[in-house]
Amino acid sequence: MTNVARKKLRLKGWSRRVAVMASALFMSGAGIGQMAELVRGETGQVSSVLDGDTLYLEGGLKVRLSGVQAPKLPLGRKGFKAWPLGKEARAALTVLTKGQKVGLYYGGERRDRYERALAQVFTLKANGKPDLWVQEEMVRLGMARVYTWPDTFQDSGRLYMAEREAREAGRGIWSNAYYDIRSPAPNMLAQDVDSFQLVEGIITSTADVRGRVYLNFGADYKTDFTIAIAKRDRKRFKRAGLDPVSLEGARVRVRGWVELMNGPMIWLDHPERLEVLD
Repeated sequence: MTNVARKKLRLKGWSRRVAVMASALFMSGAGIGQMAELVRGETGQVSSVLDGDTLYLEGGLKVRLSGVQAPKLPLGRKGFKAWPLGKEARAALTVLTKGQKVGLYYGGERRDRYERALAQVFTLKANGKPDLWVQEEMVRLGMARVYTWPDTFQDSGRLYMAEREAREAGRGIWSNAYYDIRSPAPNMLAQDVDSFQLVEGIITSTADVRGRVYLNFGADYKTDFTIAIAKRDRKRFKRAGLDPVSLEGARVRVRGWVELMNGPMIWLDHPERLEVLD
């Protein structure tokens, strides 16, 4: 068998695995009824909005909108520079929720280390049934982007669809270069160290080094951009039906915090933050 034939066979097998992963991770439902892994929690009226992804219920419960990230505000932190459109994102969440009765829905962890509720938030109809999914609407408006977490469940398929719609329309944050999708070019990406970024490119090679996976975006792994997956996190990819080592040659979009380890690197601890584009 020629090298070209082997390459085609490997990519064909990879495509089947990606299709399985996509159907598992990105199945889009029509509403809360399809979010079978979510469990209803507290309900209450929104008393105030802290920023574009955090609000308070009457009674004092602080709620972090799970699965999304809005532009950050200083909120009293010295030296912290507000991200572009932070105030606009807070205003959008205020319009959607303040004074509204909402329901919290949980999938996995319910509290973070700050004792914030980690919930999918829905406004409620008069009969108590869920109405508007707040996370999806904030993403659709371009006032937040998808920011999944490993131990909480959200319908990431719907969130990614809403984000693509907002980005293609140039809404909100997607009209500002601060939130542009980055190239894996290492010299440019090194300027984004210690920030959360979306990076898109082709995986040129993969490696399994004592259980740790490296997805490389250039010929020199010591200087080029790399995605790293720790051995302890590989079980999440296995459950999704995806072997990351098989992704050589794939165009992907990854999101995460950029670190500098040789070249720029993003640690990937769950598969929902990796979009396989082709």
